[in-house]
Amino acid sequence: MNMAIQSGAAEVENAQALAAAPRTPLVELQDLSVQFGRRPILRNLTGSLRGRAIGLLGPNGAGKSTLINTLLGFYKPSSGSAQVFGYDIRTETRKIRGLVGYMPENDAFISQMSAVSFVRMMAELSGLPSSTALERAHEALFYVGLAEARYRKLGTYSLGMKQLAKLAQAIVHGPKLLILDEPTNGLDPLARQRMIRMIREIRDGNELRIVLCSHLLRDVEDTCDEVLILKQGRIAHYSNLAEERSANKRFLELETYGANGDFTEAVEKLGCECAVTANRMKMILADGIEVRDIYRLAAERDVRIRRLNFRRDTLEDIFMKAMENGELRG
Repeated sequence: MNMAIQSGAAEVENAQALAAAPRTPLVELQDLSVQFGRRPILRNLTGSLRGRAIGLLGPNGAGKSTLINTLLGFYKPSSGSAQVFGYDIRTETRKIRGLVGYMPENDAFISQMSAVSFVRMMAELSGLPSSTALERAHEALFYVGLAEARYRKLGTYSLGMKQLAKLAQAIVHGPKLLILDEPTNGLDPLARQRMIRMIREIRDGNELRIVLCSHLLRDVEDTCDEVLILKQGRIAHYSNLAEERSANKRFLELETYGANGDFTEAVEKLGCECAVTANRMKMILADGIEVRDIYRLAAERDVRIRRLNFRRDTLEDIFMKAMENGELRG
């Protein structure tokens, strides 16, 4: 991203404040609850979100959008609180909004406006002077790939172009946190790949932290290093994805010939969990047990392994376990 997008006196001040406290969590939740009337939406959320790119997942009605709107100051907590970059959401909303760029799920364009006029307006609403806002608008639209279409009316844009325009207005003022709500919604495969590449580039530039809210697990798996899963307004799971993948259970699927109960019993004595159907066996390797141990047992019992598939949990597995888990935090 052009460094000019990251300049400006206010942003320099923000960057200095963040550099002075590099260990400050991106988001700190402290027993945060939100309710509409008598209906609880978020229930006692507690935790620290520290990743470069955090995926926010959960089924419809889990509270994802409510959490985002609460962090931005649009909803007031019924109890508890939260901080964004150390700023309190109750008392320092303006400072938080100055640090945040938000790409909403739903379009909110003025159809007769050109893209450059719209992005300039959004930059001005974020506090940039008019001349600076215009310069930034051109740079942001160049960055997302809309340079040649920046003078066209937004009402003539395709769905993919509208998504890019939303991304441009989210980064135009040089935020430190980028909130992306369903950024690949409705995109064709090529447009999705282009959006994912840009999100990775922004993430790897170390200038922006990202919170990505999506129903598509693949989007989160492709771009995020941590994941927060909500269920019924509570935290069902939060983890570092790299650590989760390295520490989670390892699965083997075997197709065998000559296996019997003796082989299954020997595998279970190693501490592995097994399920056997005909000449197929599925197992979860116990800690300290490697694939070579299974081959050794098979050789000792004259069992031939015709096929072996090895895998770890995917994000889909992690998500499904969180949905099935009855113990929710908060």
